[in-house]
Amino acid sequence: MTTPASAGRRIDRAMIVGFGALGHRVAADLVAEGAEVLAVRRTAGGFPAGVTGIVADVAGPLDLELPAVDTLIVTLPPGPTADAYRRALGHVADALPAAPDRTVFVSSTGVFDGETDAVVTEAVDPAPVTPRGLGLRDGELAAIEMFSAVILRPAGIYGPGRDFLIRQVRAQNAVDHGRRTNRIHEADLVRTILALARTDAPPAVLHAVDGHPALMRDVVAFIARELDTPVPPDSGSGEPHGKVIDGGLLARFLGPLRHPSFDSGYAEMLAAATD
Repeated sequence: MTTPASAGRRIDRAMIVGFGALGHRVAADLVAEGAEVLAVRRTAGGFPAGVTGIVADVAGPLDLELPAVDTLIVTLPPGPTADAYRRALGHVADALPAAPDRTVFVSSTGVFDGETDAVVTEAVDPAPVTPRGLGLRDGELAAIEMFSAVILRPAGIYGPGRDFLIRQVRAQNAVDHGRRTNRIHEADLVRTILALARTDAPPAVLHAVDGHPALMRDVVAFIARELDTPVPPDSGSGEPHGKVIDGGLLARFLGPLRHPSFDSGYAEMLAAATD
């Protein structure tokens, strides 16, 4: 049986490829723990203290040699073509002197865009049908082939700066009340990434969801109550539909989440907004 993750590997030098909001938060924790952190992205400037920035566009061949690292964390967004991840990862592999000991590839539960009204565990083989889903899946396979990567699939990331649904409720924009939604707070996602990077024997694939899927009507109703505003109208039929991503393996791997359900996470976000 999988037990909650504990530190096993020492991370001395980590590289984050695709340095957006998630990469910033992962880097901050690594720097605080004394690791050397390098970040690769297309634009210069804005690298936080303690992070060495490398300006490079991994969509094309790199005209530089990347330094050796023991840990690689890939948080690139999907590219414009189905093979965008594969090409980007190939360029990174060509520029590194050797494959890192541990690579974490942050994918998405979007690889299951072909599943409807199903409960999806890590044992389910993705069969995507959209260009985005096909690109994500090819990226996962490329990361495994090139780096023996651990695959992490988050769903519905929310948290500070990720307040789309709160804005929808404030604006009273119509929402599909019957859609099943799977979510993970960004704080717990960062914890998961770092645990996968540190643990001696991580799972090969992990779904990052809080284990409490909900209908969208319940989520927007909670936010509306907290805001003391009407529940936004329903854009759908009201009938439940959509897949449920099983979060059992994450619970066994990581242990208790900081935000085990949407009400905890959104309550904190809304309270912070009024401080």
